[in-house]
Amino acid sequence: MFTLPPTVTPRAFERLAQIGAAKQGKALRVAVEGGGCSGFQYQITLDAPQGDDLVLEGAGEKVVVDQVSLPFLASAQIDFSDALIGARFVIENPNASTSCGCGTSFSI
Repeated sequence: MFTLPPTVTPRAFERLAQIGAAKQGKALRVAVEGGGCSGFQYQITLDAPQGDDLVLEGAGEKVVVDQVSLPFLASAQIDFSDALIGARFVIENPNASTSCGCGTSFSI
């Protein structure tokens, strides 16, 4: 079964450029781990790309997803929000049946 990879918005790539991730040899790593109040949680860090990562590129920056997390993030959109509650990378995940109020955990 073929699934679409996640996408990254221009706003998220722009924020990575402001941070200077590529200049540091880093990429935004988006992973899914067990835990959180809804069953799974997003782990978002700056990290060096690994050999088997899916690499999404734009504006000279990279977002990477490991192979284990990839099915959980199929067709998801990675964005950056600078809202009143704070600035952060956010994930709109069509695979999530429920999510917590802060958006860091979800269930399928």
